Amino acid sequence: MNFTDLNLIDPIAKAIQEQGYTTPTPIQEKSIPEILNGRDFLGCAQTGTGKTAAFAIPILQNLSKNKVQNKNIKALILTPTRELAIQIEENIKAYGKYLPLKELVIFGGVKQGSQETALRRGVDILVATPGRLLDFIAQGIVSLKNIEIFVLDEADRMLDMGFVHDVKRVIKLLPQRRQTLFFSATMPSEIQKLADSILNNPVKVEVTPVSSTAETIKQSVYFVEKDDKLDLLTHILQNDISDSVLVFSRTKHGADKIARKLQASKISTEAIHGNKSQNARQNALNNFKSGKTRVLVATDIAARGIDIDELKYVVNFELSDVSETYVHRIGRTGRAGAEGSSISFVDGLDLLNLKNTEKLIGMKIPIVKDHPFHTDNLVAQKRDSNNKPAGARTDRPRPSQTANTKKKPAVDAGKKPKNKSFFRKK
Repeated sequence: MNFTDLNLIDPIAKAIQEQGYTTPTPIQEKSIPEILNGRDFLGCAQTGTGKTAAFAIPILQNLSKNKVQNKNIKALILTPTRELAIQIEENIKAYGKYLPLKELVIFGGVKQGSQETALRRGVDILVATPGRLLDFIAQGIVSLKNIEIFVLDEADRMLDMGFVHDVKRVIKLLPQRRQTLFFSATMPSEIQKLADSILNNPVKVEVTPVSSTAETIKQSVYFVEKDDKLDLLTHILQNDISDSVLVFSRTKHGADKIARKLQASKISTEAIHGNKSQNARQNALNNFKSGKTRVLVATDIAARGIDIDELKYVVNFELSDVSETYVHRIGRTGRAGAEGSSISFVDGLDLLNLKNTEKLIGMKIPIVKDHPFHTDNLVAQKRDSNNKPAGARTDRPRPSQTANTKKKPAVDAGKKPKNKSFFRKK
């Protein structure tokens, strides 16, 4: 099937042709006709499969049939992060460039003045993050009473980020008569319940197995001691990879540390994370997309929704404690059928995360030994952990836990021990 077979109106067909679109992805092929027919839709597809175009294109076509021009918001797209919201609005603008529809993105972290001015001039399609949207509703700047189409995008990420209650508040303000489109990469039970509560006899499409990785991504593991990770990354970037690379760090502090190390090695690098201002994050993304910056180091705020054309390499400097995050991280490459590579650095503390990740994706990730920091000790530990019976501990003690064998003094019965946080500082 080609896009020409989807009965798209000429202005949209011309715009997507200019974007280089010829063949729809599976989620686009299955969703666009149903959404054009006004059906509610539940789409479950892994990251990088073209979900934005799957709902944006038919929304533009359906709204273009409405001859009544007014300032009312007709379509609302709710999404969890500022980066994803900006990307969606950019795509809508590209697909609808030959239509008289107005789109706008609103998000927090910046002054509301320019967003408020644009809203008062009139908007047809609003892309929003939950917090800023509820702020504008409370101020009387935004009304949802004329919404015809509601899209909840990255619903499982909304759950992960604690936005579900905000989403439910928004849903209560929507008209009962509307078309609802619900998209998610995974479908945990709470998200399934939310979908069931807001969808009316939806078309349900799952185009790939939940929590699977794209076959076009070449995955690999590099075993390396924790203290050697920065040197290994520098070695790879100086000797093995000449392309742009997206590096994922578990913490904000770690992202900054990696960026400083690479900058000291004359490798152009920027970091993005929650402590950076919105403008700084967007500038860093733009520099990376344009090739001005070769390496972008990010925490998991960039694990979904960041669409970087022809990105070939993703490096997991540490594996996430949440196995599903691995799928979303490496999904920044290998998008829309393109080839890509992911490299995961694994030290002793990452072994349990590696085991859980391999269980989730249903495959053993190949180990690459051809690098100067490889350690067979970790290979042996992984083998031992895989041979342990179910329920056995697979993590190894930290060196500091075994180095000092002196018996600790007993806690005085009259004193309470100090509380210690076992969560790493983000």
